[in-house]
Amino acid sequence: MRTRYAFFNIAAGLGNQLVITALSFLSRTVFIHSLGVEYLGVNALFTSMLAMISLAEAGIGASITYQLYKPVAQDDRPRILGLMRLYRRAYAAIALVVLALGLLVLPLLPVVVRDSGVEHLELVYVLFVLNTALPYFFIHRHSFLNVNQKNYIVTLSFTGATAAATLLKILVLIETGSYMLYLLTECGITLAATIGVAVAAGRMYPYLRSKEAAPIDPETKRELKTNVKAILLQNVGSYFIFGAESLVISSFVSVIAVGLYSNYKMLIDISRNFIYQISNNLYHSVGNLVAQESRERIYAVFRGMQLMNFWLYSCAAIVLYAVIEPFIRAWIGGAYVMEAAVPALLLLLFFERGMRNAVATVKTTAGIFREDRYAPLLQAAVTLGGAVALVGPLGISGVFLGSLIGALAIPFWLTPYWVYRKVFKLPLRRYFAVYARYVAVGGAACAAVLLVCRFLPADGWTAVAARLAAALAVPNLLYWALFRRLEEFAVLAGAARRIAEMLAGRLRPGAGRAGSEAKQTQ
Repeated sequence: MRTRYAFFNIAAGLGNQLVITALSFLSRTVFIHSLGVEYLGVNALFTSMLAMISLAEAGIGASITYQLYKPVAQDDRPRILGLMRLYRRAYAAIALVVLALGLLVLPLLPVVVRDSGVEHLELVYVLFVLNTALPYFFIHRHSFLNVNQKNYIVTLSFTGATAAATLLKILVLIETGSYMLYLLTECGITLAATIGVAVAAGRMYPYLRSKEAAPIDPETKRELKTNVKAILLQNVGSYFIFGAESLVISSFVSVIAVGLYSNYKMLIDISRNFIYQISNNLYHSVGNLVAQESRERIYAVFRGMQLMNFWLYSCAAIVLYAVIEPFIRAWIGGAYVMEAAVPALLLLLFFERGMRNAVATVKTTAGIFREDRYAPLLQAAVTLGGAVALVGPLGISGVFLGSLIGALAIPFWLTPYWVYRKVFKLPLRRYFAVYARYVAVGGAACAAVLLVCRFLPADGWTAVAARLAAALAVPNLLYWALFRRLEEFAVLAGAARRIAEMLAGRLRPGAGRAGSEAKQTQ
């Protein structure tokens, strides 16, 4: 069953990303030509600011989701209902907190938005706050679908909603050029999609409407409280690590620089989101795995995930590094190209975070929250301190160099330390020996691609196509030649074969062989 649901979730996620990616480029192009780079910068900045405010919910969702894995696996409905009732009440309170915190930030807008010619800036910000806060009243059932590995339902619903919103927003910009109508359209469709998924979950699982919820025992409440505090600390730190970049750039450089950076960020985020559709859907499979399987089995699957993460993230980083500058020149013009150090630093950060995904997934699904709860705050201090210190002499590149220093100083070694100590009970040197081997191979692949690109066109869509082909072919051929005999590769190949069998119709829902093969796969 786990394999089938993972397949559905991954297929839905990748399909969603294909649709969203195409619409994102269309929408971004129309947005830039209709409103300009200042509005683009404000849009990116407010999105980043609201990510910080939404940290009011950070610990609650992850902690209750962790608590749901075991009762869902055991079909313990009274306990499920008790947790879901707590979840609903918590999220209603969170919506009110986000609204209040969001409005409290209004007086700070002149400080963080420098040299902006955007009209009705305060009203624009209020619309961002509403779009962030209102969905919290309805999303408590979304995570229940995710724990049941049916997040493809959530994904498909939001794919349709995002497609509709994007097309309508493009129409609004073309016909009216109004940024306010653009935002109102997005708010309305996002809220409608959120409510629709919650209603669908209630119809799929009618017992969620039952009043026969088991009371949450004191021990579980204490554990939830401890985990919520720990995860909240981690997410506050994580925001300042990953979300404050736009604030620093806007405050120390300009909001226009935020707009230029947002184009690079969009391209990198598209790649990250494609990979995320695989890793996030496996996240809930690993959660069930940790709840039911042996340490040896978990470690074997982890090694396969580690190879998969390296393969996907290194290939994506190499492709982006080879094509991002000619792509932006061909897409929206040379005026939107940034200094060469910016994409290099952004892609190093992208790769480092991606390589940490496998070990972070095991850490979270194993419930390791408290042990490193202060690590993100320490990383945030290093990151922000470095960014503020380096932005003066190095400009925008200094902001991202500060982020890289913070990542290498703290989570790079601390996250695997706790997983290898508490889950695998193995020496940490095993992790870094594998990591070093992957980095050496990835570096060689990148060097080979850059060497090939020296003989290819530098500008235009022809350059993009040629560099894309080289950057896809060279690393994949090299990785296949080096890794095809590894046990980790066999784990991935086995999963791929079973997915191929599904596509061929050999695995049917409810068939005994499907259940046994799913268990073997995970």
